[in-house]
Amino acid sequence: MTFISVLEAIGKGFEKGLKWAITYAIPIEKLVATLFPPAAPIALGIADATSLLQSAVLMVEQKYAAAGLQSGTGAQKLAEVMLLVEPAVTRLLTQAGIAASTAYIQSLVSAVVAILNVQTMPTAKAA
Repeated sequence: MTFISVLEAIGKGFEKGLKWAITYAIPIEKLVATLFPPAAPIALGIADATSLLQSAVLMVEQKYAAAGLQSGTGAQKLAEVMLLVEPAVTRLLTQAGIAASTAYIQSLVSAVVAILNVQTMPTAKAA
């Protein structure tokens, strides 16, 4: 068995384990609620705010992509996401004890966009 084939076997085993873990893993907010019941409302509020931000970013990105306006429209996309989610996210984060200003929520939106951009990075072309 060559070194490369050993690494490939390890990688395939890891991939299977990761797929299993993702399928059966408990969402983090439920795990926090189980382990630390007093923190459950905070964890759920933060998870809801994060989910809301991600959904809004994806929706706005899809809208602009459908219109063929993916590039150079960051400020417009941010404004649209903020219009959609700012009141709800502010309320959820405030309930969780986080002082959420407009600038803070904008930075959260930018972080979600950055994470989504990394996840959708194009693969490198073969040389």
